Amino acid sequence: MKLAIIGSGKIVHDFLTITKDLKDTELTAIIGTKHSQDVLNQLQDQYHINEVFTDFDTALATGDFDTVYVAVSNFLHYTFAKKALEQGKNVISEKPFTVKYEEFLDLKALAEKNQLVLLEAITNQYLQNYLDLKKKLPDIGDLKIIESNYSQYSSRYDAFRAGEILPVFDPKKGGGALMDINIYNIHLIVGLLGKPEQVEYLPNIERGIDTSGMLILNYGTTKVVAIGAKDSTAPIRTVIQGNKGSIVVNGPTNEMDSFNVYDNDKLLEKINHNIYPHRMYQEFVEFERIIRENDLEAAEKHLNHSQTVMWVVKEALKSADLKLD
Repeated sequence: MKLAIIGSGKIVHDFLTITKDLKDTELTAIIGTKHSQDVLNQLQDQYHINEVFTDFDTALATGDFDTVYVAVSNFLHYTFAKKALEQGKNVISEKPFTVKYEEFLDLKALAEKNQLVLLEAITNQYLQNYLDLKKKLPDIGDLKIIESNYSQYSSRYDAFRAGEILPVFDPKKGGGALMDINIYNIHLIVGLLGKPEQVEYLPNIERGIDTSGMLILNYGTTKVVAIGAKDSTAPIRTVIQGNKGSIVVNGPTNEMDSFNVYDNDKLLEKINHNIYPHRMYQEFVEFERIIRENDLEAAEKHLNHSQTVMWVVKEALKSADLKLD
């Protein structure tokens, strides 16, 4: 996979730390703006990236890459992904895929029309602990209750309260707790249970954006609460309760550090089979394989999963009368 990265923010810096171990991924370009030129040059030198571009159209026209990793602010995902697909490039987009459900459907149709791979970079779906957790679910019987809490006081929240509107808290840029932090919980739950029957979102709203909230998903005999907060903090974990036992996921749902299996209050086993310390490694290994083998069937499976997640987000925003545009 010849990869071009769009963006130079925190997630890009984080991703680049693992690229030395992604042996089949070649970093051919990093793309940003003239404002970020110095950072782009520094990253190029540090991580041996072939080219730097400050214009996306020029990069698409002249750059030597087959895949674009879209790692910019949420509200820009759609525009960059669409341009790349129109120019025959495979696309890996950071979460959330898009701000609007209709934008996602447009990208999906374009990828299918052009026979290109379109994927969402959502770590938990690829981690070995998540795959093993799915196998363990039958051991705890019929699922009754799931509570997934990812609450982490944002380093930008104080600035927001003081009147500075940064993208993560900007409704015009697809910000908010649902899109930024609770999206990991949604991916985990949809990956385990599929599409819910009912969706309701109960947010705490400040200046038009959800700084925290509870997402309620009804799966008939299984009830789910997904909590995401950027204005407060609490122990981060997920509890899955069945009529024969329970499973506790330790830590954030985007990392899946380990999970415990219980029979009532008795700890049966603690499982950690993740194969690499960094949460993004396994997903990019699989992305490279899918693109190298042109495995459109696997890509479609992951895309259908992301579509269900985007539908849940759409219904959640609608239920709360929350507008992100």
